[in-house]
Amino acid sequence: MGGWQRALSAAGITEPGLRADYERQRTRVAAYKREVPLALGLLMPPSVVPHLIAATAFIHHTDNLLDSGPRESRKAAYVQWEQDVTDSLTRAHSDDPELRPLLNTVAAHPVLRECVLDFLAGAAADLDFAGFATEADYQHYLDAYSLPAFMVVATLLGPDGDQQAYRAACRLFIDASQRLDFVSDLAEDLAQGRLTIPAQRLERHGVTRGDLEQARDLPAVRELITGLLDEVDRTLAESRAVVGLVPPAHRPMVRCMIGLDELTGAAARRDIPALLRRSAGPGTLGAVRLLGREYLRARRS
Repeated sequence: MGGWQRALSAAGITEPGLRADYERQRTRVAAYKREVPLALGLLMPPSVVPHLIAATAFIHHTDNLLDSGPRESRKAAYVQWEQDVTDSLTRAHSDDPELRPLLNTVAAHPVLRECVLDFLAGAAADLDFAGFATEADYQHYLDAYSLPAFMVVATLLGPDGDQQAYRAACRLFIDASQRLDFVSDLAEDLAQGRLTIPAQRLERHGVTRGDLEQARDLPAVRELITGLLDEVDRTLAESRAVVGLVPPAHRPMVRCMIGLDELTGAAARRDIPALLRRSAGPGTLGAVRLLGREYLRARRS
């Protein structure tokens, strides 16, 4: 029996149809980010892995509905999806293979139910995203969308009982991670008509949207991006407190998540002008080393 099959059994998922539903979601998550199932399988207790896959697949599917196609069709699809999810949670039943794993995971981890509803309540804001005027607008986006989305997964990594301090630490991490995503994916977002750096910040540095869209390697552009990466580093360092708030068995995964962002930030710094042409990432070798280090650390403990 393979590791994934053992994880399904450890999570109490024995019904063949439900196992197949989880398997489809694992395949979909792997197609989106192949490192996610690998890291979960190596670093997390088997009984939690299928539930993390279900939560990740749910977020990814919702994001796809919000991002794919003309606005009106996206809005209609999202409204229907929100209704389907809410109704299914109320009934604790669905015939939709896209929702059955989520419902089973919510049954196993009831705290997740409110996280799903919080996320759905704010997710529609992403339909009309047109950029940020100020830093306060960005912070509002974090509270309305980024943090609730992250907590759908992070709640499963967190401590039992009161998660107030844990959620505050997660807020720090997602602030750093979201800002890093916006910087590292700047070229891709601009190509899709999205400017994710607050206009107020551009004005402060004397940078225009055209400077970024035309990939102008100007001192002011470098200063702008360097300042954003400095904020990422500071906030990411503060967010490391989150490691001590999760169960010991979950700490290798949380350290890995933070470490991947640190690698991405370092890669972005190495060639700032390139961020105006392509995305930055942690690099395969660095990610493999990080994963191997945390795997060995997990085995020792």
